Amino acid sequence: MSRDLASRPAPRPALARWLTPPLVLLLAACTATEVTPGPDESPAPFADCASLTASSSEPASGGVPDLPDLSLPCFTGGAPVRLAALRGPAVINLWGSWCAPCREELPLLQELADATAGRLRVIGVDTRDDRDAGASFASDHGVTMPTLYDRDQKLLTALEKLQLPVTVFLRGDGKRFVYTGEALDKPTLGTLVRDHTGVTVAG
Repeated sequence: MSRDLASRPAPRPALARWLTPPLVLLLAACTATEVTPGPDESPAPFADCASLTASSSEPASGGVPDLPDLSLPCFTGGAPVRLAALRGPAVINLWGSWCAPCREELPLLQELADATAGRLRVIGVDTRDDRDAGASFASDHGVTMPTLYDRDQKLLTALEKLQLPVTVFLRGDGKRFVYTGEALDKPTLGTLVRDHTGVTVAG
């Protein structure tokens, strides 16, 4: 029996401001919890991945990017993105709407994307998440950076990590640095970007 398309929920309006959760949530590392991925019902707020695939057919000059050789679907559809072909400098943030520290730092990653447009690739990877919940959270908090969807946490596993948040910093020569731990704050994020991608973030 065909589904009544008129029953699809309308997109939730974006909130003007993101509210900070209690401090205790910022210090807690997230472990993966049981999540049942849902169907694609909410419009994705993210940019498409054309900017990631258009110039990523060859690795960055100076060396092969030190990323797992796997492909993940773009959240908005289109061709899958092969991670091992991405060019640096780049920041790849693995997050999930179920993870409190991820929810704290994700808006900062969007600020980074806005501040470094044209100089740094900032990419999200929605990990082991309900697709509709991920889209809803991002829409509410103004997150629009290109995002991949990794329901089966393939990248997290390939990086040999067990919990979120995880952020990968990739230099132009392909060398990577993987950060795990507490939610990133703005000063720490700026320092890691400078030290591990070579890009300086003003402010």
